This record gives sequence, structure tokens and C-alpha cells, in this order.
Amino acid sequence: MLAILYTNRDRTLTMISLSKSCIAEPSNVHRLVIVEGIMGSGKSTTMRFISKHLHEAGRPALPVHERTDPHPVRATDELEHWFEPWKDTTPEDLADRALARWTAFARHTESKGEIPVLDGQLFHGDLTNLLLMEADVTLIADYIRKLMAVIASLNPFVIYLWQEDVEAAVRKVCTDRGAEWIDYQVNWKLAAPYCLRKGFVGLDGLISLYRDYRRLTDGLFQELPLSKLAIENSGQDWRTYEKRILHELELPAE
Repeated sequence: MLAILYTNRDRTLTMISLSKSCIAEPSNVHRLVIVEGIMGSGKSTTMRFISKHLHEAGRPALPVHERTDPHPVRATDELEHWFEPWKDTTPEDLADRALARWTAFARHTESKGEIPVLDGQLFHGDLTNLLLMEADVTLIADYIRKLMAVIASLNPFVIYLWQEDVEAAVRKVCTDRGAEWIDYQVNWKLAAPYCLRKGFVGLDGLISLYRDYRRLTDGLFQELPLSKLAIENSGQDWRTYEKRILHELELPAE
């Protein structure tokens, strides 16, 4: 049974354990790095940091921001309502589209010398939309299982930025980004079928959505059969986090 069904206490204890250990191999065999976490967790900053240090170590890197357009793996880019995919397609079709794009991306990457460093997209991207579209948990788990097989040849390394207090993390990013951004997030995400069924409304509804999202992605991360590193970053001690990332990727320290 998926770890997403763990109790909150068991899930937190497991995440803390993962944050103290890492399943890693030397970075020169990692042909793909993915930085994951909820909005405002530091994905983009960390993506740029890793790309910079790969370049400085003589390993050409390709930073891929979530706003890259066209995006190499985001399947919703193919849809008319890319931000509301439930209007255009089914969860099954979106998962198939996403796997097709990841397959093409993996083949292309295998033929190149650059190491892509992705801002999300393993979870934060099409998988988020699968949740919003009320995809069955087994469909989501199967999608991730198939995706792991697709990118296995790249020996990916996944960094998962997480926060023990989800509500505090969401409220912080909302404070940082302001009322207009909050309205955008609420009006977009809480109009999705999943949120409508749950009755999520306003900022409290957005927090509830991300609690559910984190329960899902925490469980999926725990079961990823690849090199991975979890960092609880509520303390905002980025110098320490960056040192650990460089160490795990076997890149020179600053």
C-alpha cells in the first residue's frame, strides 16, 4: 500500500528520517536532477544554484524553469485550457500525454552532454493537475511508476524541499507574494473538480489543498526507487542546505 495512506505522524517521522539520510551515487552518473517542493519552497532558486555549480565543475547543465515555454515535459502545454485541463481531457489521457513527453525528453537527454536541472515537474506540474482532476490514487501511483522506468537510464537525482508545518509554509509564500497572487491561486486551483467536491474556499481552502497534495507527494517521494534527498527547510538556513546538496552531488563546496 502506498505511503500516502500513512498517518500524519508516521509520514512526518518518515520524512524526518529521509531528511537525515540520502540514497545517492556520484553526480557524474546523474544525467538528470529534479528539484521538488510546494510553491515557494525554493525550487527555482535551488535549480539555479545546482546548475551554476555543475557548470563551474565542468559539467554542462541545462536549467529548466517551470515557466519555460515550450516546456520539454509538461503535457498540459498541449491543451487549449492548459491551466484548467479538466475542461479538455481526462486524467488517463493527461497521464499518457505526460509519459509520452517524458519519453521523448529522456531520449533527447541521452543523446546530449548537458545535465537538465528541472524546477519541479515530477510532482509540481502534471501530477498536480492529476490531483486537481480527481485522478484515482492508483492511476497516480501507476503514472509515477511508469515515469520512473522512463527516466531510469538517466539515473536521476531528486531533491525534495519540504516543510513540517504546511499551513505555515503556505501562509508564508502568500505573505511574500501578495494579495493578487493569492487571488490568482485561489481562483485557479479551487475551481478544479477535486477542490469543488471538497468544498475548499479562499486561503483556508488553498491550505487544505496543499495539505492533501503534500500527503500525496510525501508518500510518493518515500517510495521513489532512485537517488534522492529530502530537506526540511522551514528554518531557511540555505547555506547549510546548499552545502548538503553540493556534498550529495559530489560538487566542490563554496
